[in-house]
Amino acid sequence: MSSSLAALLGDTLVSGSGECRTEEVLAGKQAVALYFSAHWCPPCKGFTPQFAEWYSQSLKAKGLEVIFCSSDKDEAAFKGYFGEMPWLALPYANRELKEKLSKQYKVSGIPSVVILDADGKVITKDGRAAISSDPTGEEFPWKPKSLKEILSGAKLLGDGGKELGAEAIENKVFAFYFSAHWCPPCRGFTPKLAEWYSKSLKAKGLEVVFVSSDRDEGSFNEYFKDMPWLALDYSDRKRKEQLSTLFGVSGIPSIVIIDKDGSVVSKDGRSAISGDPEGNDFPWHPKPVADVKDGPGCLQEVPTVIAFCETNEPAAQKAIVDAMTPVAQKFMDEQKAAGEEDPKFGFMVATKTGGIASRLRELMFLPALPPAKHEHPLEKKESAQGWGCDGCGKGGSDVERHRCSQGCDWDFCGECNAKAGSQAAEQPRLMIIDIPSDGAFYEAAEGEITGEALTKLLASYEAQTLKRNQLKQ
Repeated sequence: MSSSLAALLGDTLVSGSGECRTEEVLAGKQAVALYFSAHWCPPCKGFTPQFAEWYSQSLKAKGLEVIFCSSDKDEAAFKGYFGEMPWLALPYANRELKEKLSKQYKVSGIPSVVILDADGKVITKDGRAAISSDPTGEEFPWKPKSLKEILSGAKLLGDGGKELGAEAIENKVFAFYFSAHWCPPCRGFTPKLAEWYSKSLKAKGLEVVFVSSDRDEGSFNEYFKDMPWLALDYSDRKRKEQLSTLFGVSGIPSIVIIDKDGSVVSKDGRSAISGDPEGNDFPWHPKPVADVKDGPGCLQEVPTVIAFCETNEPAAQKAIVDAMTPVAQKFMDEQKAAGEEDPKFGFMVATKTGGIASRLRELMFLPALPPAKHEHPLEKKESAQGWGCDGCGKGGSDVERHRCSQGCDWDFCGECNAKAGSQAAEQPRLMIIDIPSDGAFYEAAEGEITGEALTKLLASYEAQTLKRNQLKQ
């Protein structure tokens, strides 16, 4: 076992017979599974006996050790639950280490299994799925295949069901489109994507590969026949699951954009393309400073600095982005050099009211702002179910509806339409939101946003000298 793994887990672990030295009990292990679980969690109580059986019958002999990281509510519950387990555990009293590991590996729900190699490097954060699909450890230690390995031998379908190989997307920018006919948001988004693709994006150099979550091949065929791009052969369910796992796809519709060299451009390709359907920024490489109006970005993944400047003039907003960009770029460069999935910090600006920006203001107890005027005139329309106001989120058949007269997907309720654009200019404000740390946020004074001010704020955050606030529940 490497010293880095010992440093990560501390000097002492707990076994069924008492405390033990981490270095001694992990010596010679090829992989370590951190098992985040709790006795009060019904899915955990269902999974733990299975996991224990697989460990005892096969996985321990393969070279796997498991360390229970408890989310139990007290030490008595921990002891009772751990007494049913045949592996090791973090000492329950070391709550700080457990929380640190949860944050480091972005554990947002339990049961969750994170598998590390002997050097402490992540093999997979979806160890539960890997182990459940291979309980005898035939593919131990379950290192995920690379995209190139997954696509090797894949069959893609083209126009009229023409069979193609993976070479059809070699040296191209392409997007995996995870979708299904049974999914209403997918059925609403697919025609838009097809229009954008046919009008502009295909000519820009984008190829799309439909990866189906349909429930049977007949539904797949019915859905795919109206798509102007490629598809992964429906019968290749294992390859579909490998792609979903590789990119962490948890909901549909979802788009993952891949660059010509096989690297991931964006796992939030839906927001990137929706915000630029003509492909002016193709292939949509992430900007050092993202705009909240284009989607949540990395808000839920890493501590994120947000500059709220919705009421400022465009020139002032650009100056703020320009001031933040060198600092943000530094963290992006460090991320790329280290091969990490996410940067240490995210950086965003809120330039328009409504949507995510308004929700963030509410969560951080900032003054609410009326929505900005839409760029086109709005027309009063008959209300119906299934629409939402882009200002406040209200919607439905009993809410007055005003829709863009030029065809944009933009609606205001009567109240937001009446007060849109009525807010006087405010001083810009920097905030840090840290959702992974149990919903914390930190605020800086209002005023000019400069690179120096941003650097000082981050230094104070890392030194833990900022006042911690809790997001509104």
